[in-house]
Formats: sequence, structure tokens, C-alpha cells
Amino acid sequence: MITTYKMVMDDQKNQDFFRAEDLAEKLSVNIMTIYRYIKAGRLKAYKFGKEFRIEKKDFQEFLENAKVK
Repeated sequence: MITTYKMVMDDQKNQDFFRAEDLAEKLSVNIMTIYRYIKAGRLKAYKFGKEFRIEKKDFQEFLENAKVK
């Protein structure tokens, strides 16, 4: 029962985040470009172990700021 609950909670958490690799594919850019955006502070990210994770709301904000006006 506890294991099932943990698996469900982990799955829900993963739905709130993108992996850096996922965003690179989504934007058709190299993964290093995503890492540069993170390092420059243009894209907010969290580091979990060796992976960067980006919250969906932060990615949406990044896209809004990237719009050509």
C-alpha cells in the first residue's frame, strides 16, 4: 500500500516538471543550449541528483519572456 502511494506521488511530481532533455527536444535545440539558459538564469531549474528539472510554470514563464514583441 505504501509503495503504491509513493509510486503515485512520484508520478504526480514528475508531471509537474520537465527534464532538460525533454525541453531540448521540445524546442529543437541542443541540450547544451538548455544548460546555457539555466546557467545564465534565463530558465529556472532544480537539480535532482545529476539531472536538472524545470517546473512547467517556469518553462511557461521562459516562453512568455522569449516572445518577440
